[in-house]
Amino acid sequence: MPTHQLDHANLSRMVENGRINATHIVGQPGGWAIQVDVNHQEHVLIAQRSGNVRLFKKFETLVSYLLEMGIDHFEVDTSAFDPGQMSTYQRPDRAQALKRAHEAAAYDAWFVDQVEASLEDPARPMEDEEAERLFAARRSELKAKIR
Repeated sequence: MPTHQLDHANLSRMVENGRINATHIVGQPGGWAIQVDVNHQEHVLIAQRSGNVRLFKKFETLVSYLLEMGIDHFEVDTSAFDPGQMSTYQRPDRAQALKRAHEAAAYDAWFVDQVEASLEDPARPMEDEEAERLFAARRSELKAKIR
């Protein structure tokens, strides 16, 4: 594996400037990596956030990525590819986030229903002064209980 690394932005600039001499797709356990030859030095594409080698799970996704970059010719090395080691990412934190999002949406829907039901209630609405008198009486009762 090459020791030189480059991210998407650098690869894009190198393609635009015509500095890519050759492109190699290298099969690895878990996916496909991109290696490019620049000035007779091999560079491997890395993921921007993790800094690890960028692996594509699907070959079709990789080909689409290269075509969008402007690379339409490449060599494929399948000697180290192991389809048995292909796995999906497990993200339990995302499952919890989705669960919370669904709970929040359900609560919002319930709350809207409650507000609409109260607005449509045929009971006589209470005036501000009447509400203030009612709650003043309740506060007085509670203060009397405390004493």
